[in-house]
Amino acid sequence: MARSVSHDAMILSALGLATVAIHVWTGGRYGFHRDELATLDDARRLAWGYVAYPPITPFFGRLSLLLFGTSLAGFRFFAALAEAVAVVLTGLMARAMGGGRSAQLVAAAAALPFCLAGGSLMQYVSFDYLFWVLTIYSVVRLLADGEPRWWVVIGAAMGLGMMAKYSMVFLAAGLGAGLLLTGARKYLASKWLWCGLAVALAIVSPNLIWQARHSFVSLEFLRTIHARDIRIGRTRDFLPDQLKLTLLAAPLAAAGLYFYLRAHAGRRYRALGWMYAALLLLFVVAKGRGYYLAAAYPMLYAGGAVWGEQRLASMGRGWAGAVRAAAWTALVVDVALMAAIFLPVAPADSAWGKWMLRQNGDLHEEFGWQELVDTVAQIHRTAPQAAILALNYGEAGAIDLYGPRYGLSPAISGINSYWQRGYGNPPPETVIVVGATSAWVARNFASCELAGHTGNRYGVENEETRDHPDIFVCRGLRQSWPEFWRTFRYFG
Repeated sequence: MARSVSHDAMILSALGLATVAIHVWTGGRYGFHRDELATLDDARRLAWGYVAYPPITPFFGRLSLLLFGTSLAGFRFFAALAEAVAVVLTGLMARAMGGGRSAQLVAAAAALPFCLAGGSLMQYVSFDYLFWVLTIYSVVRLLADGEPRWWVVIGAAMGLGMMAKYSMVFLAAGLGAGLLLTGARKYLASKWLWCGLAVALAIVSPNLIWQARHSFVSLEFLRTIHARDIRIGRTRDFLPDQLKLTLLAAPLAAAGLYFYLRAHAGRRYRALGWMYAALLLLFVVAKGRGYYLAAAYPMLYAGGAVWGEQRLASMGRGWAGAVRAAAWTALVVDVALMAAIFLPVAPADSAWGKWMLRQNGDLHEEFGWQELVDTVAQIHRTAPQAAILALNYGEAGAIDLYGPRYGLSPAISGINSYWQRGYGNPPPETVIVVGATSAWVARNFASCELAGHTGNRYGVENEETRDHPDIFVCRGLRQSWPEFWRTFRYFG
């Protein structure tokens, strides 16, 4: 039995490692994403907190820089590894609930599409997803084993999750609701729950101290970003987005929910069904974005796989074979579709590459950063004392990444954590302004001249080429720099 369990774990691990290999193989084809440039910049300035996110993602970014330098595929390695571990944990959830090898593999395979998407960029989504899945796996073990000491692992996973993304509070609320609404509420009376809370608080306390010292700036950031998302319609399709997350695995997820809430064999795990229902309701009420619930689906896949394996055992061989073939066909199609959309395996100017760009808007923001810095460097030769004022974190991050080879000083910007770094001493008299409109520079400077334009060699349209392609050299700030800087802070 122990040998069988070990063999199952090895198969799941091999599946996870295969996804890491695929991400490493494909991850360096295009360029850094706008968000990755900000993370890379923060990774060079390690702290217990940042305006836009807690510290875990920049920490792994720093580890990547130490191990791989500024290799693009290397920078994305730990995000890919986090998603791969989540795939393995999904299979282990099925095993913990009594699922055999086939159930474990089905559950893990259903989690692969999000793994391929989420691990394609170095972003906090990957680590948040991992710690949600680790928390839920630990809850499964708590319910399966009846061992309250799993609360310590749950607390550690939640603490680490809070250090990745503050949405972990939603999972905590969902877990509480799931336990209170079922017989599993007995676990809330355990002393080990308090041990788990202590562990979580110990892990997250450095970030809480940082937030207190910075006036809890991240709360203001989150309010601003959430209001923007609602205003531009990013939260409008939350429920339809759940079908995009699950694709052809939606019936498997539905089977998992049935297993938890209705099936006699799943009664031990009722809390998981109510936890999902509570999370769904919370995000609907709070107007969350569709992907916020992504990490709740592995537990549904695991439950659905276990229920399906039990049902197939009672079917005739012919029917069981047909159902297995249909299920695996659906899962393979899901994996192939997400790979085709999210893995940059084709050149951007190929037919496949152009199709990918139409399907995946994030890929657009991976082009043009080197060309942007090349252009700024050419302009800087005509104004060698000029500072570089960038209005978004992609531009600022690109200047800081590629600029030193041209002798460029770090960019100054008012966005997110960049604002805290100030504008330099002495204040600049001349600035090269990137990412602004002609109206904005005219409003803030006495004299500006158009000096260049952004672009990229593939002609890919993105925010830089579409919304603010002009680069200016400006002089004569209309306010003093301290006055200007006080009102220049913004979030994005």
